[in-house]
Amino acid sequence: MGYFTKDFTDFFKELAGNNNRGWFMDNKRRYEESVKEPFEVFVTDLIARIAKDDKRIEMTAKESVFRIYRDVRFGKDKTPYKIQASALISPGGKKDKSTPGVYLQMSAEDVRFYSGSHSLDKDQLHSVRSFIGDNLNRFDKVISEKNFKENFSEILGEKHKRIPPEFQDSFEKQPLIANKSFYFFAKFKPGIVTDPKLLDKIMEQYKIAKPVMKFFDEAMNS
Repeated sequence: MGYFTKDFTDFFKELAGNNNRGWFMDNKRRYEESVKEPFEVFVTDLIARIAKDDKRIEMTAKESVFRIYRDVRFGKDKTPYKIQASALISPGGKKDKSTPGVYLQMSAEDVRFYSGSHSLDKDQLHSVRSFIGDNLNRFDKVISEKNFKENFSEILGEKHKRIPPEFQDSFEKQPLIANKSFYFFAKFKPGIVTDPKLLDKIMEQYKIAKPVMKFFDEAMNS
């Protein structure tokens, strides 16, 4: 038996067309029963599985799961609710996007598994670039590994237009040196939500991603 029913995706599909407080309050019990509670159970089990591999993971589902309420103060989009459930499992906690962890996003459109190093500060970016430059062959090997390429395709991230002179030689050999962040993701069709083997399939992605996660983790601490 799986963690979720079809109403998980149905809820978000309907919320997308009724993103207002009145509709949400009328469907709040449904949200709690079909989305919030099973998602917390799933994330609890996912944390336990990941923690067996990474002893630094010490967090609960409540510390990992993001709220459904959007911060509408600064953006043009004033819709009050997110149309997906999401959680970040990381050694640095939910607010740490730079340390490689697992960001899971589940919606009516798809299920996504993200990892990598995002929102790097100046010193962190320098460390990552230096580590890549010093380990070009190893870096090329982990991001070119067959399973990684088939599942995640490539390393993404916004790029700087100008490269510091000290990294110019490395950049010519590995253009990803120009990145401001380094992340990757796998996307699944929404039907996977009700798959009894959902947890195993997410853990498969974790295992495939692990060598690249390890590389960036080392880079962050080099």
